[in-house]
Amino acid sequence: MSRRRVVVTGLGAITPIGNSADELWRNVLAGKSGVAPIRSFDTTGQRVHIGAEIKDFDASKYLEEREARRYDPFIQIGYAAAADAIEQAGLADSPDSDRIGVAIGSGIGGIQTISAQHEVVITRGPRRVTPFFVPSSIVNLIAGKVSIDFGFAGPNIAIVTACTTGTHNIGFGFRTIQHGEADAMVVGGAEWSTCPLTIAGFASMKALSTRTEEPERASRPWDKGRDGFVLGDGAGVLVLESYERASARGADILAELTGFGMSADAHHITSPPEDGMGAITSMRLALQDADLAPNEIDYINAHGTSTPLGDLAETRSIKKVFGDDTRVPISSTKSMFGHLLGAAGSVEAIVSIMSLRDQTIHATINLDDPDDECDLDYVPHEARQTNLKLVLSNSFGFGGTNGTLVFRKV
Repeated sequence: MSRRRVVVTGLGAITPIGNSADELWRNVLAGKSGVAPIRSFDTTGQRVHIGAEIKDFDASKYLEEREARRYDPFIQIGYAAAADAIEQAGLADSPDSDRIGVAIGSGIGGIQTISAQHEVVITRGPRRVTPFFVPSSIVNLIAGKVSIDFGFAGPNIAIVTACTTGTHNIGFGFRTIQHGEADAMVVGGAEWSTCPLTIAGFASMKALSTRTEEPERASRPWDKGRDGFVLGDGAGVLVLESYERASARGADILAELTGFGMSADAHHITSPPEDGMGAITSMRLALQDADLAPNEIDYINAHGTSTPLGDLAETRSIKKVFGDDTRVPISSTKSMFGHLLGAAGSVEAIVSIMSLRDQTIHATINLDDPDDECDLDYVPHEARQTNLKLVLSNSFGFGGTNGTLVFRKV
């Protein structure tokens, strides 16, 4: 059976540098940093005091105020991003709703609610725990609520693969449409994990940057001064459709998704192998899936976390796939808003699509003194206009899980 073409017709994003896909893209092109001192809680006693928090998000634009209070913030922003993507795609009130599915996940889920309700148990007793605790915190509730509210009765799932979550949910939707199990899928990831427990946990691992005195410069992929990632919150959702369906209804096609690859490092729970072998496999499988040679890729939106081991391993893996002398431009969106964990891959997919739309590669900010072994073209400091036809986007996660997407300009 021949596989169907899959296109993107809707985008939605809530991020530290913009609460819509367009606002996100404008600030990405401007090189704006969303990293600042944490304001949502008192960081006294914490090792880390900075993060990339969402600003000025108003859940009441999408949910009734009373209903919004029942849901953890990760569900609120995931639902909002999905609603915006669905609106742009014109997918609401579709007569074929049984052929539309949802795949939206989260790396951690409702950690804000879990932490708060644990405190209730300790201080006020188990009988005071809210009856909304479970449905307000479990990972699949974004997908479930989107399905319920919009009547989408197709496949409904929430893939959880740490920092590759967004990418893997997009890939699942891609495969589902390709093989005819659905005609459209609402896909992506969401995370709102900035709270005392997660900051303490990641800091104890020494995974986070401690550049408190200049937070906007803390996320610095491939730079000699990088000392860990910055924890951020956000959501990114895409609407995927079969090309036939989108064309038949006259939808505005934003890009075509042509390839998806995934792999495991089979190496370590948090650290990548030095040679980047898992990432190599993921990229090669995505290129194979898209029937492309490496030299056909015009730009790589990298995982680029600003960690000493991760950036080096990704550089080595790119060299292995594209050649030591490759000139393919690479940039890291995380240089501006840190690591959005389960939302990172889907937000970066949106940025990749915007790059194709506007024929522009955004800069990697804060790359002032490149690591000697990180010697590729990371587009430092300034955005670059160029001809783009094909873009590759990488995501890698704890547990050694990897995912790669390839988008084509239409």
